[in-house]
Amino acid sequence: MEKKFDAKELPLAELLRQAANGVLQLPDFQRGWVWDDDHIRSLLASISSSYPIGAIMTLETGNAEVRFAPRLIQGVNCNPKQPGSLLLDGQQRVTSLFLALMSQDPVPTRDARSKRIDRHYYASIRKAIDQNADREEEAIVSVPEDRILRTDFGRGVVLDISSRDKEIAAEMFPLDIVFDLGETMKWQRDFLKSGPGESQDRFEKFQRFQEEIIISFQFYQVPTIQLAKSTRKEAVCQVFEKVNTGAVTLTVFELLTATYAADDFELRKDWEERKKEFNQHKILSGFQETNFLQAVTLLSTYDRRRKHLAENRADETAPAVSCKRRDILRLPLSEYRRWADTASEGLQRMIPFLHGQSIFSSRDVPYATQLIPLGALFGLLGEKASAFVNRQRLRQWFWCGVFGEMYGHSIETRFANDLQDCAAWVEGGDTPRTVRDAQFQAERLLMLKTRGSAAYKGLHALQMQQGGRDFLTGAPLGVEAYFDHAIDIHHIFPTHWCEQQGNQEINDVSNCVVNKTAIGARTNRFIGGNAPSVYLKSLEANNGMDSQTLDGIFRSHDIDPSSLRRDDFASFFNQRFERLLRRIEEAMGKPVNRSEHKDESPFPEQDNAPNVKELLEGGEKQTVEFKSTGRKNLYSGQKDPAIEWALVKTICAFMNRSGGTLLVGVDDNGKAIGIEQDYPFVKHGNRDGWELWLTDIVSRSVSQVAVTDMDVRYAVIDGKTVARIDVKPGAKPVFAKTLKGEKQEVFFARLNNATENLTGQALLDYQKKQWSA
Repeated sequence: MEKKFDAKELPLAELLRQAANGVLQLPDFQRGWVWDDDHIRSLLASISSSYPIGAIMTLETGNAEVRFAPRLIQGVNCNPKQPGSLLLDGQQRVTSLFLALMSQDPVPTRDARSKRIDRHYYASIRKAIDQNADREEEAIVSVPEDRILRTDFGRGVVLDISSRDKEIAAEMFPLDIVFDLGETMKWQRDFLKSGPGESQDRFEKFQRFQEEIIISFQFYQVPTIQLAKSTRKEAVCQVFEKVNTGAVTLTVFELLTATYAADDFELRKDWEERKKEFNQHKILSGFQETNFLQAVTLLSTYDRRRKHLAENRADETAPAVSCKRRDILRLPLSEYRRWADTASEGLQRMIPFLHGQSIFSSRDVPYATQLIPLGALFGLLGEKASAFVNRQRLRQWFWCGVFGEMYGHSIETRFANDLQDCAAWVEGGDTPRTVRDAQFQAERLLMLKTRGSAAYKGLHALQMQQGGRDFLTGAPLGVEAYFDHAIDIHHIFPTHWCEQQGNQEINDVSNCVVNKTAIGARTNRFIGGNAPSVYLKSLEANNGMDSQTLDGIFRSHDIDPSSLRRDDFASFFNQRFERLLRRIEEAMGKPVNRSEHKDESPFPEQDNAPNVKELLEGGEKQTVEFKSTGRKNLYSGQKDPAIEWALVKTICAFMNRSGGTLLVGVDDNGKAIGIEQDYPFVKHGNRDGWELWLTDIVSRSVSQVAVTDMDVRYAVIDGKTVARIDVKPGAKPVFAKTLKGEKQEVFFARLNNATENLTGQALLDYQKKQWSA
C-alpha cells in the first residue's frame, strides 16, 4: 500500500531556514498571518521552556493534478521559486517564529486592542534563569521598533536597549540572532567582557542562560507530518480544514482561486467582473461566487457525460453530472474557461423568465439555490428555452420545486437531476423527477407565516403574476409598482382587528399567508388596524372609486369582497384558502393533497345561501348576472349550445372587466329554479357532473388558466341548487373560442349590465383603457 504521509521531527532552525530559502511556502488559499503580540510572546516562552507547540503539516509538491499557487511566508525575502513543500497547518506559528527569530526586521503585529504595533523580541537573562520568574510574563519581552520601552503616556523611559552596549547593560538578549551562531558568539563575548557585575558572575550567568534559553531554541524539534505528493486535491482540502487551527472553513472558491493561480489565471478578478454585471439585476444581487462555480461545474460535467454516452451508449460507468465540492475542486481551468460564459449568459437569460413569474428581487426568490440549475438550464438550452412550450415546462418545474419544497435538502443531487431531466424533457423525454415527486399538502397553507418559507414567497409572486392590483391606486403589481411603491406582503384582516375579536381560531390563523396579500406600503398604512368594512368605505370615499371597481380589485387578489364588507373572517378565509390552493395546483400542474379525515380549514363550511339571497335581492348589475340554466333550453326542453355560449360569454366579459358573480339556476326575476334542470345533460346527472361540464367548457372555449380564475360554490334556496360562480378579473385580455369548432376568437366586455362583443377600434380603445399599465 502506498504511504500517504510521513511523520518526523524537524529542527526548528531547519524549518525556518526552509521558509527563508523558499523551500517551504504557503498555498495561496491560506489566509493572512494574524497573530498578536501576546500570542507571539507565549509561543516564544513555550519554546524556551521546551514545551510542545503542536505539530505542523506540509504537502510534498510535484503532483501535476494538485497544483496550488504558492506564496512566500510573510517576511521572507528571496527570489520566488517552486517550493518543495507547502505548509497546510501551522502558518500562524511558523510565520510568528520566522518574523521574531530570523527576519531581523520589526514584527508587524497588534496589541490587545488590535492596534498595529511593530515589535522586537528579547529574553531577559536575569528573569530567564530565575526559577521564580514567570517565563511568559517576565522573561520574554517585546519592545517597540526603536527598542525603547516607555511608560503608557510616553513621558518616561522604562527600558532603552537601542544599541548593543545598552542590550548588554540591561542583560537583554535579542532573540532574532539566536539561530545566527556567529552573532550569538559575538554578543556573548561582549557580554562577558563588559556586562554588569564580576566577570566570574557574568560567565556563570550566561552559561546558565545558554543552557536554559539558547540551547532550547537551537535544538528545538518540531513534529512534522508531510502528506505524500500523490494525495488528491479534495483530500488535501479536507485535511487542511480539519487540522487548521484558524477554525475558519475555506470556501471552494478560495481553493480553486489558488489552483488556477498556478496557471496565471486570476479567478477572483474574473468573478468580480461577472459580479458587476450580475449586480445590475436585483434578482442576481445575492448570487455568490460558489453558486456560480456550481453552475459552471454542472454544465461541464453534463457535457462530459453526454459525450461519454454518445460514444458508449450501454456504458453504465459514464461519469456523473455533479457539482459537489469535490467536483468543483476537480474542475480544470480549461473547462472553467469553456463554460463560464455560458453560465453567465444563462443566468442573465433567466431574469426575464423570473420577472414573468413576478419575482423581481433576490429577497423574493423562493429558493436562491434553485437559481443554480435554472441558470445552467438557460445556458444549456440557449434559444430553445424561449419556445413557449419549453418555458411552460420550465415554469411547471420551477413551481413544483417551490411548492414541493424540494430545495431544502440534498440540493447538489437535485441540481444534477434537474439539469439532466429538464434538458431531456425539452427534447421530448420523461417528466422530471422534481415534477413527479413534488407534493403540496393543503393544510400547509396554515403554517406559512413568514418569508422564511419558499412556498410563502411563491404565493406572494403568484398573486402578483395573476394580475393583482393595489387596493389604493388600482395599479397592477408589476415590476414598476413593485419598486416604486414598496410592494410587500401585508394583512387583509389587520392584526389589531383580529386580536380584538377574542376568537382563538381567528388568532391562530390570522398571520398565515391566507390572510396576507401583496400591496404597497402606503396602502398598508392607509388600512391601519381598521376592520375591512371600514377601510373599504374609506378607499371608496378617498379615491372616488365605485364599489364595483373596488370589488374587482379585491377579486384580483382572490378575495371575496362581500365577505370583507360583512367583516366575515370565516367566510373570507374558507374562500381564499380554496383559491390559493387552486393557484398552487395551476402552477404545479397537479392537484394538491387533501386530508381524507378532516377539513383543512379551521372554520366549518359556511352556508352560502344568505350570501346568494343578498345577491338576488340586489338584482343584476355590472358585476352580477343571472342565468336560468347552463345547458338546457327551457322552451324546447333540450340541450342548447346557444345557452352554453351565453354562459361562456358572461364569464369572459367579467374577466375583461372587474370580475363579477354569475348565478346559475336563477330566472330573470331572481327566483331560484335550480341547476337540476341541467342534470339530464351532464355526466352522472348530479352536481359533480355539472361542475365537470362547466370546467370542460370554460377550458375549451377560454383556457385552462381561466378555470383557475373561477370559484364555484353552491347554495340551496327553496329546495333548488344555485351555482355561484365568482370570476376574477383577468391580468390580460381574454378571448373566447366559439363552441362550434371554429378557430375564431371573440372578445367580450361587460358594459353596464350587458355583455358586448367588441371588435376593431372599439376593442383597441377598450384594451388600452382596461390594461393601460
